[in-house]
Amino acid sequence: MKLTKTLGYLGLIASILVGLGEYFLHYSVNILGHSENYEFFQFVPLKNLTTGHFLAVIGLPFYFAGYIHIYRMLKSGNETLARIVLGIGFIAFAVGGIWIGSRASIGNIVHLKDAMDTSTYQNLLAHYTDHMEILVKALRIVIATLSVVFAITIIKGGTYYKKWMAIFNPIVILILLVVLGRLIPSIGKHMLPILMNVTHFILFVLSLYQLNKLTKSQE
Repeated sequence: MKLTKTLGYLGLIASILVGLGEYFLHYSVNILGHSENYEFFQFVPLKNLTTGHFLAVIGLPFYFAGYIHIYRMLKSGNETLARIVLGIGFIAFAVGGIWIGSRASIGNIVHLKDAMDTSTYQNLLAHYTDHMEILVKALRIVIATLSVVFAITIIKGGTYYKKWMAIFNPIVILILLVVLGRLIPSIGKHMLPILMNVTHFILFVLSLYQLNKLTKSQE
């Protein structure tokens, strides 16, 4: 139980560090009005791109610990399904890590827009979109798949989670946050740039809450 709890807190640390990093990388007061062609990056200071890059890179490995925590919470219910969740989680953050590691570079390219000819600039943006932004689309599919297996494992019973936790799988949390962010732009402009990290912060908080309750009941 102690190791499982420690791994959960490491996952929580990941969501905070990577979330802070992504916030530095993406946020400016103009983010909602300049989403086309990565234009929002021109409003992000270069020093923020550097700070955000290294915060995200430092925090990312802790996400793998967080998914080992989730695996350990699930495995008593169904070892095979728990391993599938673990494997998909590792794939998700391997893909996510490649993407987040590229953001400072594309941000710097946007800052250099006026220093290069239009054709070269557009070619660089197109290359980035084809090789990096496609990873975001893949990541959504991976997280949706993970969420389905996560929910099924909990519903089947025998895990350390109460069955209501099946509702709070990553894709459902993500969708709820998107809706909230769209309905309340004053919150959305801060939350939407770091959405996956807010999603996992909530996921790990709920997971640790249930683990702590289980631990106390066993004592």
